[in-house]
Amino acid sequence: MNLSRTTNPKIISIANQKGGVGKTTTTINLGAALARSGRRVLLIDLDPQGNASTGLGIELADRIETTYELLTGDALPTEAAMPTTVENLSIIPATTDLSSADINLMANEKRSYMLHDALHQPDIDALNLDYILIDCPPSLNILTVNAMIASDSVVVPLQSEFFALEGLSQLMLTIRDIRQTANSALRIEGIALTMYDKRNNLCQQVEADARDNLGELVFRTVIPRNVRLSEAPSFALPIIDYDPTSKGSHAYLALAEEIISRESNPKTRRAS
Repeated sequence: MNLSRTTNPKIISIANQKGGVGKTTTTINLGAALARSGRRVLLIDLDPQGNASTGLGIELADRIETTYELLTGDALPTEAAMPTTVENLSIIPATTDLSSADINLMANEKRSYMLHDALHQPDIDALNLDYILIDCPPSLNILTVNAMIASDSVVVPLQSEFFALEGLSQLMLTIRDIRQTANSALRIEGIALTMYDKRNNLCQQVEADARDNLGELVFRTVIPRNVRLSEAPSFALPIIDYDPTSKGSHAYLALAEEIISRESNPKTRRAS
């Protein structure tokens, strides 16, 4: 495979091995917010549950070329990418076929690099992308490893709850291992506190502990616990379209601005 890509979109994995932390919500809404800023964004749904695809209105019957075909080399990025209702935002959808990837890819000696190779081939240039966001499954399996090897950085959604920081340790170890063995350039883009309720003392304590222990790795922006944010996926819309005035919409627009600001000011980029 020719890996002579001429464009250079920033590839960010959205990852946490713990489910229910706002990972897919963050992928969809961060992608939409980046797109709203004028950036061209591609979402890669790498979760066999396909929630990011559903949340952006991609019907199951329309998911012909998916991330599984992308991984196996049976579809090019331009063949698998589908437009969404959000201008500048496209998605490569997922189906439950991905759940068999661990077994089906095991015989391939480059099984951990398949997504990297798919996203670094010249075909991706035709999409003229600024960002690629990868919605990882809630586990540290071969799919998540593929995502991290393919990525420049990782955004970690962290639910504002007891034991949240303890659950982060395994993910940090995985990122360190991948940096040492397969992708030395991988960095933690930032840790996003999700489901945050400023009236809740526990949330405030989790935030204080996170900032004390992780410092500037924690984004300034926090994502609130917000009913409108929870409702938006059932209408197949990102929050900035479902309810532009909601706290959730404002938060994801602010998070996108925080990420974009680092591109123009590299000194603010955060390393792991």
